[in-house]
Amino acid sequence: MSFIAFLIAATVLAITPGPGIAYVVARTVAGGRAEGLASCIGTGIGGMLHVLAAAVGLSILVAQSALAFTVVKVVGAAYLVYLGVRMLLRKQADVADQPVAPQGARRALLEGVVVEALNVKTALFFLAFLPQFVAPAEPLVPQLVLLGSICVVLNTLVDMVAVLAAHRLLASGVVRAARARLMTRVSGITMIGLGVFLATAKRQA
Repeated sequence: MSFIAFLIAATVLAITPGPGIAYVVARTVAGGRAEGLASCIGTGIGGMLHVLAAAVGLSILVAQSALAFTVVKVVGAAYLVYLGVRMLLRKQADVADQPVAPQGARRALLEGVVVEALNVKTALFFLAFLPQFVAPAEPLVPQLVLLGSICVVLNTLVDMVAVLAAHRLLASGVVRAARARLMTRVSGITMIGLGVFLATAKRQA
């Protein structure tokens, strides 16, 4: 049941328009499909660096104190609610495409790695999201790496679809904006509900 909840939440979050999708679409517009796909791979690699860091860091935390890990889970649930509220309040201008210059596929890949690896918000999200779906009694690193990898793969696949459909999306700006607002609201509600559910479940345990 927990894994199903994870898949639902991860999928909704992956397909929600945000800065990541806006970035790869902008990269596609600037340098073409190859550059856009390269940037997707780059951000995927950067995301995996966050997954590995979260897995190692949280496993060390559990080794030090089971109570500390419980605190992380509760704080993480609250952070998910906070993210959900921000999504509901976010204006569409916040996820608008930012103009970028063409740089070539190789540089786009490297830039994607750097941009995502240095994204503090991604690190905070993984630290808040992944612990909610693990069993502390089981080895944490394999669980965290698996769940994190699924998130990264889903995000990367959605980014690639956005790249392949970039020209069509840009040609229907009004429809895209409406779709983006709807998905952002759905994601925000999902995050709030998930955070509340997980926090309540922990208190009942």
